[in-house]
Amino acid sequence: MATVTAHALGAGHLTIPERFFVKPADPDARRTVPSLSFLVQHKDARSGKTTRIVFDLGMRRDLSLYPAALESHLTSRQPISTDPDPVASLAIGGLSVDDIDYVMFSHVHYDHVGMPRDFTNKKTKFIVGHGALDLLNGKTKHDLGKHMVFESDLLPLERTIELPPPEVSDNPSPNHAQFKWKRLGPFPEAIDFFNDGSLYIVNSPGHLPGHINLLCRLSSTKFIIMAGDACHDVRLLTGERDIATWTDETGKHCCIHVDIPTAKENLARLRAVTKDGIEVDGEAARAQVELVFAHDFAWEEDAVKRGRFWPGKVQ
Repeated sequence: MATVTAHALGAGHLTIPERFFVKPADPDARRTVPSLSFLVQHKDARSGKTTRIVFDLGMRRDLSLYPAALESHLTSRQPISTDPDPVASLAIGGLSVDDIDYVMFSHVHYDHVGMPRDFTNKKTKFIVGHGALDLLNGKTKHDLGKHMVFESDLLPLERTIELPPPEVSDNPSPNHAQFKWKRLGPFPEAIDFFNDGSLYIVNSPGHLPGHINLLCRLSSTKFIIMAGDACHDVRLLTGERDIATWTDETGKHCCIHVDIPTAKENLARLRAVTKDGIEVDGEAARAQVELVFAHDFAWEEDAVKRGRFWPGKVQ
């Protein structure tokens, strides 16, 4: 049975006001949380080739390199730390950016995209979900808060792959032949990235166009799903809190998600898979699924204690 290894990477921290993420909320409550990144490694059973993926790049190590339009928003997220970033985190275990074959983004919000320009090797490809490029180039706009700032020059287009529309089809377009969406357990659309059941890109709609998760098989009985911003607070999973909305100083309606009903449907799938596990076609038993979302401070604290940060691994 094919598996991958997964390793947490330090990628910075930011401080978030509770009232922008959950309701009911303490209007004064704030918490410093990580913006997690992960290294995923896959060894081909036939060729022995190791493919390395970095999922999300977290905070940009130099905040002055963000667009000026984000300045006031970043001020509201202080304290912010950016050391170590994924490049420094990889180096702790003896890897460099030149060892990375793919950089995948859960989505293209500023606290997940880091410094793509660090990855200059022509072999390194960037992968984003469908719709992400139209956010970056300005064709799609969602005016739902000061965090909705995107950069048209973020990615080198000649090395960037945008996934096809998340539709299950037996006849994908020739341009996307290797990326075929299929149903997987409770998830309507997933791509078997290596075609061996070890790693799935899961469509995870509701937060932002192009939002995707990464489902990694760690063993015959366990997966971990890297859920990005599908969930920001464990109390949303338990049902203790609801997704927040707010009105800014100009009277504008704001939300961290572009589509709340769809985000809730997606959250329900994640809730179900962490409770019941996942059944993969052809396998007799369900596998356990561990959930980690990008800003999960409790998961980070536990992962540090358990040696789950690179060069340690998630087990």
